[in-house]
Amino acid sequence: MSEKKKIILFTNFESDVSFETTRKVAEILTGRGREVVFCPLQSEEQLWPVACGLENLPSGKAEDFIESAEMIISFGGDGTILRAARIAANAGFATPILGINAGRKGFMAELEATETELIESAACGEYKIESRMMLDVEVIRDGKAIIHDFALNDIVVKGDNKVIDLTILGDGQHLSGFSGDGVVIATPTGSTAYSMSAGGPIVEPSAHSIIVTPLCAHLLEARSFVLASDRLVTLKLGSRNRNQAYLSSDGGDHFTVGSGDIFNVKKSAILTNFVRLTDRSFYKKVSVKLGGQG
Repeated sequence: MSEKKKIILFTNFESDVSFETTRKVAEILTGRGREVVFCPLQSEEQLWPVACGLENLPSGKAEDFIESAEMIISFGGDGTILRAARIAANAGFATPILGINAGRKGFMAELEATETELIESAACGEYKIESRMMLDVEVIRDGKAIIHDFALNDIVVKGDNKVIDLTILGDGQHLSGFSGDGVVIATPTGSTAYSMSAGGPIVEPSAHSIIVTPLCAHLLEARSFVLASDRLVTLKLGSRNRNQAYLSSDGGDHFTVGSGDIFNVKKSAILTNFVRLTDRSFYKKVSVKLGGQG
């Protein structure tokens, strides 16, 4: 590598409670002469960096360092990785993310907290990059776009504890219409998250497809669809629907939506890049994480 850029340590203290894993990784990286910055997910000043035993590292918000970063190392679960991906995407950079699982399932994490010795390879630039597709969503109301957002895992339209009426189209062609709790539109990366819980299929994360899964549909024929990644998925909330609903991307902020709103979801031009240090297969990971024999 001709240029050594910063490595961001992005830590969720609710997962890496004692910051033990973060400190181990920081020691390995600095011992290899790498420039490391400490950027806790929770940005309250008292959590930085003295309280964490990382007072010798520069610290701040990840957004402030992203432009000069080689990678983000995420300490937490999948939710922490999703936050890191959003930071990179918002900044317009496909900064690679290395996930270290300090949470529960950790489907997106490359390493477990017990595998920090493998960080040596990352310190030396000896790793591969795997790109994952993302989704864009646009909400149209009265002919005008009122919301633009993106997601690595999924876009969810859901009733506010009540049933809503939905029509789903693919490239303008009717796919399904039903009353139910809502719908999840997922990427392959997100197929093992909410979509799977709702009965959707597990899709290899390096694939390029769009997965549409109804939530508790009151219609026997309402099923999941796996569509090509170049399709435009359109959702329509019933114009006579009086029940309030919301839109969320990757489980983030909830945007209130209502009857007559139209949602256009498509493959994003933005990618999320993941750092790969092992040859661990997705099939093995699914078997282990979902309680199989492995």
